[in-house]
Amino acid sequence: MESKKKIEVEELKNVNEFGDGVSWYRGAMLGKGSFGYVYLANLKNPNSKNRYLPSVMAVKSAEVSVSGSIQKEREVLSNIKGCPYVIRCFGDETTSGNNGVMAYNLLLEYGSGGTLAERINNRGLAEFEVRLYTRSMLRGLNHIHAIGYVHCDMKPENVLLVPSSSKGSVEFRAKIGDLGLAKRENQSKKRRLEPYWRGTPMYLSPEAVADNVQESPADIWALGCIVLEMLTGKPPWNRKDAEDVLRKIGEGHELPEIPGDLSKEAKDFLKGCFVRKPTYRWTAEMLLIHPFVEGLSDDDGVEEREEVEDINEVDSMQLVTETDDEVSYSQEDWSCISEEESVGYWSEDDTEITEDEIASSFAEERMSIRSSSIDSGFNSMIDTSSQVASRNPSNNSSKCPLKFTIPAGVLALGGRREI
Repeated sequence: MESKKKIEVEELKNVNEFGDGVSWYRGAMLGKGSFGYVYLANLKNPNSKNRYLPSVMAVKSAEVSVSGSIQKEREVLSNIKGCPYVIRCFGDETTSGNNGVMAYNLLLEYGSGGTLAERINNRGLAEFEVRLYTRSMLRGLNHIHAIGYVHCDMKPENVLLVPSSSKGSVEFRAKIGDLGLAKRENQSKKRRLEPYWRGTPMYLSPEAVADNVQESPADIWALGCIVLEMLTGKPPWNRKDAEDVLRKIGEGHELPEIPGDLSKEAKDFLKGCFVRKPTYRWTAEMLLIHPFVEGLSDDDGVEEREEVEDINEVDSMQLVTETDDEVSYSQEDWSCISEEESVGYWSEDDTEITEDEIASSFAEERMSIRSSSIDSGFNSMIDTSSQVASRNPSNNSSKCPLKFTIPAGVLALGGRREI
């Protein structure tokens, strides 16, 4: 009883420590890890017509000074967004708690069905359910790999169950989450040979343990371990000590044991995942046409719907979209460009152009667009573009990228008038 009270006091302390967001209240703590804490979050005004966030979310939080892992996850999720089999990100926000602690918060889709690990709960699942969850994970991994990322920490704890929106044969569908350890595929040799691996020992591939190499085949090995665990209710390796597990994977040249009482399709699927040489291991795209998952009806409740607005994009810019015929523009989203991928958009001669001047130009352009008709709006846009360009001392200097929507029937002139 006393320990339960201590837990409740600790949870209340943590909630007050990080504070609430602008539009959401911080609720009960759902879990914690080396990255920080995960809380339930509820909108302050869920009935608002203009709300752009779901009424219930999961918020991953940490003190700003130690939030590197969560910020990395934000970058990855922004780059791979658009897949219904990966947990969605709704933006990030910095909050201040009662004691002045500054916290970084990542707003995520809430998996009300819990984790796949909780669903397994040391007992095997029905094969049909396993096949549906497996197909969802394969579709998610196929998307992640196609974008050029490796998850690096696939395990049941990092697969979340979201309620199915259809009246199919399963109550939940699986979504891949926790991409804090994800990395770009095929990084430089120097970075690949770093003397460590990412992830959880039980689900590491042979090449990750022996050679510190983690590319997309490593995720497929981990997927095989998850499928085996779903079917049997037991971990892929019968070892509790991490060093014993690593020795068995890296030096023992062994494979996880596949029970003989599984279906032929399940055993063959697992054999495609448990190939020690990564070059011969099946890919997510290949496994998606395997009989174990192929031919299933699409009754997992996935709906093709528009992406929920990113809170940061909504707060940072305003789109002119009152009618289909109006000209609209938006500033490109640069918030998730990594240092390695960043590009210099301004020349040295442009450093005298202040942010206030640019903001003023944008404001003038927006007002001119709103107050004019189609033709005059288009001409006004060109005039304003010329004014902005005239501030640039060098005609050869690259310009801040803008995206324009030209109304139907109007010829785009590339920002210049015909002479």
